[in-house]
Amino acid sequence: MVEKVVILGASPKQERYSNMAQRLLMKIGCAVIPVNPGQSEIEGVAVVRHLSAVQGPIDTVTMYINPEISEKLTDELLRLKPRRVIFNPGTESQPLATTLREHDIVVIEACTLVLIRTGQW
Repeated sequence: MVEKVVILGASPKQERYSNMAQRLLMKIGCAVIPVNPGQSEIEGVAVVRHLSAVQGPIDTVTMYINPEISEKLTDELLRLKPRRVIFNPGTESQPLATTLREHDIVVIEACTLVLIRTGQW
């Protein structure tokens, strides 16, 4: 089964970590769902403008947005109920992480790129 991964804060800029992660996730065979309100396509994949438009089931949400934005998306993340949420460096939010854990969603504070490259994905 193909793993479905939401990239929250996807970017068309190839030097951005979210873009690097998207390319690497696609390379390992994941179905990526980039989310960015200002884009229509990234790396040949149609972009979903808002998290509320994503349909489950979702295996992983990998975060590339700051906590001030992600905390406002708590209800949408809970509705989506991914198996896990990865807080990449700089995106950590203890209040959001606590809420996700209370709803049986696994929370990981790690770099998606490192997880993939070290076989920990």
